[in-house]
Amino acid sequence: MKLLVAYDGSRDADSAIDDLRASGLPSVGEAQVVSFAEVWLPPPGSLDDKNVEPDYVESILKDCRLKGTRAVAEAEMLANFAAGRVKAALPNWEVTSVASYGSPGWEIVSASETFGADLIIIGAQGHSLLSRLVLGSISQRVLTEAKCSVRVCRGKIDLDGGPLRVIIGFDGSRGSWAAIEAVANRNWTKGTEVLLFNVSEQIIPAEIGRFVTPLATTVVKEPDAFARGLIETSANLAVTKLEAAGLATTFRTRPGNPKQELIEEAERWNADCIFVGANAWGSRLERFLVGSTSAAVAARSHCSVEVVRSSVVQGEGQEVVTSEASVEEERE
Repeated sequence: MKLLVAYDGSRDADSAIDDLRASGLPSVGEAQVVSFAEVWLPPPGSLDDKNVEPDYVESILKDCRLKGTRAVAEAEMLANFAAGRVKAALPNWEVTSVASYGSPGWEIVSASETFGADLIIIGAQGHSLLSRLVLGSISQRVLTEAKCSVRVCRGKIDLDGGPLRVIIGFDGSRGSWAAIEAVANRNWTKGTEVLLFNVSEQIIPAEIGRFVTPLATTVVKEPDAFARGLIETSANLAVTKLEAAGLATTFRTRPGNPKQELIEEAERWNADCIFVGANAWGSRLERFLVGSTSAAVAARSHCSVEVVRSSVVQGEGQEVVTSEASVEEERE
């Protein structure tokens, strides 16, 4: 496994490294820590005024170069420091560090592609002073543009010292099966608990149900019941897969809006992390773009969120059900 850790020296970046121990990562792998200085030079042509003395222009450029050199040196220091912390958290991993300059969001995505990362680790906020309810601009860009999985980390104060708790957003889609595959293939500590959580969006909203005739309501409820049956069949397969990986797994379903219910359930259950497929809950975007539900959960969750991207959602020796049609085939 290849891990890219983005580090900028902020509290959330430190929390992201602390979170590595609770991520179920394998005992060996490769990790690269990256830190980028956001260095800017004067725009082209801004110093071409004929009334400006050449010596003055040169002094401006010299000052910019000096500040840029210092910023890159600071980024290198941060990357080396973070690499030491990652090595302490993952002692058997090969850990390297890279420091450069540019727009951090774009550079992190580019570095992940160059490195061939399977997973990007990034803090939720960086140096931003915004509330945790708003995902930082750099984290948002990485989450949206990265072609691999992204783990948006938030520090969590562990008061009960109990087992790790992982909640997986499940809707039977290819994206949610990718999340199950990711969890099943990790190296979790003994006693880790998994909650497979489904949110069903009703065809008739409860608020307008009283305006619909009883006959119409009965007709529309039938597809709802059929969909629930498909989800339960698919969920049973998922539970079996996770239990085979040694994880105590339960399945729970609730009506409502996935963007809201998944976050609230994770908080009620005191989850350490939420796993969700990049394109779960019906998104038809391309694989490398994140769906609206995944983005909303990553932005507003109280705990870490791992958004899983994978072109392979098939277990060893087992065909994974990834759609309602394939579930129906299994039933027949």
